Amino acid sequence: MPLPRSLPLLLLAGNALAAEGFIVGAGVEGDSADGLAGTVVADIALGEKTWLSGSAGGNTVELPRGLSIDTVYGDLGLDHWFDPVGVRVGVAYWGDSDVLDSNDWRASLYWRNDAVTLAGDYEFRDFTFQIPATDFFPGRTVEFDASGVGLSARFDLTDTVDLSLSGMTYDYSINLSLDRNRGILELLSFSRLSLINSLVDYRVFAGLGVDVGDQRWQFDLGTWQGEVDDGRTRSATMRFLTPLGDASDIEFGLGFDDSELYGSVTFFSVFLYFYGGT
Repeated sequence: MPLPRSLPLLLLAGNALAAEGFIVGAGVEGDSADGLAGTVVADIALGEKTWLSGSAGGNTVELPRGLSIDTVYGDLGLDHWFDPVGVRVGVAYWGDSDVLDSNDWRASLYWRNDAVTLAGDYEFRDFTFQIPATDFFPGRTVEFDASGVGLSARFDLTDTVDLSLSGMTYDYSINLSLDRNRGILELLSFSRLSLINSLVDYRVFAGLGVDVGDQRWQFDLGTWQGEVDDGRTRSATMRFLTPLGDASDIEFGLGFDDSELYGSVTFFSVFLYFYGGT
């Protein structure tokens, strides 16, 4: 799946820390199907109510017949809060230019107060897919796009407990069923990091965060359906964030996917965060 599952939830939960300076993080994630990903992230305050965020990363996934795909990712976003309404906009690139990649544009309009944040989300994804040649097929290039609309919300239930919810559904410009696009089978692999997981029909997530002193526990549940094969995936993740010093944290993540596409996969991640003031 795309970015929302692989980026640390800390940077997506708000900009409270970044309002005083910046957050920079880096980490790795691996799964039991030999998928490996690395990511760097940053959230920088441009003013009291304006933040610039960015991320970059890549992963390697093993394909059938001993092949592999190396995917790269880059994202840049801008967030301004007009109090109580705010706007987020972003652009991103994701994929492997020799197989499947996309240029993405995102926008969110949100409202928030001290306890609640509500947002309406929109995303446009412009894909290019290189169908590989076979003994009986010369190969070809397919260009298509997808528009996604969704809602997200965060509720501070108490001073130490918060609940987050999000969902998005996509409409594609062409039919991506396997019956019509057999070449997409080349992208299938037994990994949660596979390119095929970027092509989703819908996704839904729920998360519960609990602060215990300077430490934080995050519990997340999610499900999504693939646009290509209609296969569903259910995912559960637990993350633990704890200080390393006055200006740094470390986060450990452990999760499990039950997928009709790539089976059962366990994944583990480690991220380091560094904070600075203006």
